[in-house]
Amino acid sequence: MKAFYFAFLFIISAAESISLKPHALDSFNLSLIQNVGSCSYQVIISTSCSSPKYTRDAISLSFGDAYGNQVYAPRLDDPSTKTFERCSSDTFQITGPCAYQICYAYLYRTGPDGWKPESVKIYAYNSYPVTFDYNVFIPRDTWYGFNLCQGASSAYVGRVQVWFVFVFLLVVVAVIF
Repeated sequence: MKAFYFAFLFIISAAESISLKPHALDSFNLSLIQNVGSCSYQVIISTSCSSPKYTRDAISLSFGDAYGNQVYAPRLDDPSTKTFERCSSDTFQITGPCAYQICYAYLYRTGPDGWKPESVKIYAYNSYPVTFDYNVFIPRDTWYGFNLCQGASSAYVGRVQVWFVFVFLLVVVAVIF
């Protein structure tokens, strides 16, 4: 029975979820944007309550799918309309190439003020809504964000491995008892 309990604890600890954090992108080529169709996206960007009261920084966004369909939205900010103020959410209607399931999003900030987004939510016709939780200050002059495109396939492999370990341990426990 102790072996079964140990095996159960091992499996539970192996199946623990991983918290993803945004990261800087070493190279980002905007010239690779494909112009396949034209689709509309609704993007809601929430600014953290620990961000500066307002920012004059230029904020750009790029997002896309695992098939190379990329949407680029330059200079979303507009200081005259109070975008990206602390504790606020801003909604943008963006038109760009049609994409399948959105799996990456990167923000770009240039300017002296600094800015801390809380999250970026993207709604599209061809995909489920997706939320990228930032809650960190975006570095200056760097594409910064998430790429979950490859994570889906590796997460599946991880589940298969955990399942295999579970079956293996059950066989071992059955042989012992």
